[in-house]
Formats: sequence, structure tokens, C-alpha cells
Amino acid sequence: MEYNKNPLTPHLQIYKWQISSLLSITHRITGVINAIAISLICIWFLLTINNEKILFEKILNSFFGKFISISLCWTFSFHILNEIRHLIWDAGYGFDLKTTKITGYATLIFSFLLAIIIYYLGMSL
Repeated sequence: MEYNKNPLTPHLQIYKWQISSLLSITHRITGVINAIAISLICIWFLLTINNEKILFEKILNSFFGKFISISLCWTFSFHILNEIRHLIWDAGYGFDLKTTKITGYATLIFSFLLAIIIYYLGMSL
């Protein structure tokens, strides 16, 4: 076997973490979670159409149900806000490093705020 003296491709342990790389990875993960969640929610609704809605309310009012609800509110709000950020980039704006950092942190902060607002609005209905 011949030894190649070329350097290995750098991996995540070598690179310094930046807000843009963190948001990119999180955006992909939340996209997968949202696709799975929407599918499961549709199946769950179809199963509860003919059954009693008491089970539906019991699950949503449990600690696990509230945790899942708040988590999904965050994944949806983060994905939407980060997608808006990408649309702005597609329009040709916000490419400089300072703007990228500001919009990245704003996306994180506003996704948590939006998740809390959506959850409480949903609970008040």
C-alpha cells in the first residue's frame, strides 16, 4: 500500500465553531424533525378521528406532551426564521461577516421567543 503524504481533509474537530455553521447544522436537523413530526401528527389525527378525544387531551396535557409541543414550536419557528434568513441571502443581501453574525444570533433569540408566543397562543384557544 502506498502512503500518500497529502493532508487529510479537515473535520469538525479541527474547525472553530461559528454561528453560521451551528445554524446550518441545526437547520438541517430541524428540517428532518419537522418532516417526521408532520407525518406523525397527520397519522395521529387520522387515528383520533373515530376514537375518543379524551386520549388526545390526556397526552397533550401530560408533561411529555407539553415538552413535545414546546419542542415542535421551537423547531418550526427556528426553521421558518432561518429560512427567511436564507431568502434574504438569495436576494443578495447580508453576506458580510458582521451581518451574518447578527442575523444568526437574532434567528436563535427570536426562534425561542416565537416558540413561546406560539405555544401560549395555542394553549389559550
